[in-house]
Amino acid sequence: MALTGARKWLNEVIFGTDTPAGKYFDVVLIWTILFSVVLVLLASVESWWVRYGDIFFALEWFFTALFTVEYLTRIYCARDRRSYIFSFYGLVDLLAILPSYLALMYTGATYLMVIRLLRVLRIFRVLKLVRYLSDANLLVRSLWQARRRILVFYASVLVLCIIFGSVMFIVEGPQNGFTSIPKSIYWTIVTITTVGFGDITPHTAWGQAIASMTMLIGYSIIAVPTGIVTAELAHELGREKQLARCHNCGRAGHDADSEFCKHCGYKLEDFEPTPGD
Repeated sequence: MALTGARKWLNEVIFGTDTPAGKYFDVVLIWTILFSVVLVLLASVESWWVRYGDIFFALEWFFTALFTVEYLTRIYCARDRRSYIFSFYGLVDLLAILPSYLALMYTGATYLMVIRLLRVLRIFRVLKLVRYLSDANLLVRSLWQARRRILVFYASVLVLCIIFGSVMFIVEGPQNGFTSIPKSIYWTIVTITTVGFGDITPHTAWGQAIASMTMLIGYSIIAVPTGIVTAELAHELGREKQLARCHNCGRAGHDADSEFCKHCGYKLEDFEPTPGD
């Protein structure tokens, strides 16, 4: 859809990052978002709210009105309004203003305005760092490829937690803080992950022996998911190297960011791997 007049100018300023006006708008927007998030954090401090509550309230609604106007303007000047509204940034822009309006009906919803911090992701476009997002995509693909093994691992850990939790409930009992099997399972999860809050502790010799076994099992399995993801990550890196093929000698095995063939010195074409490759 071709834009003309005011819509075209607004589109270049709001959605564009290559023009001076577009860059200036994005930088100002990012600083405004950061300031509004800091405001929400400070407003959650009771002593500050007692002293400056009226100022916080006024500024919160000022930023809400500002972001509402900006969101509506984005819809107005977008080339494809539907695509923008249902895009990632479009949904984040909407979620950035909803908490203030929800706070009129639900007390405390105002603090959800920290969602605005997601809008700072636009800094990748402003600083031309989009190419670094390919590294994030690589990690996401690795996690997705390892999803079944990770699911099996966590299911196995959950079974162990239920078994150990049930045994601890029988051995220790309510008199030692293990008042129910769910609470005993909570203790097992805290112990097996080596967190150890200390709010529930075994008192009997058998309970302490089981706790020691639980801790040792926790140390032995804590590196398992890391190994699963690392293996998939290495596999994805290998796939990228194989896909980066030289058009002169036809040999593969180049890094995704290589500019020249390591075999014949021929300049490689730009390679951008996709999840579907």
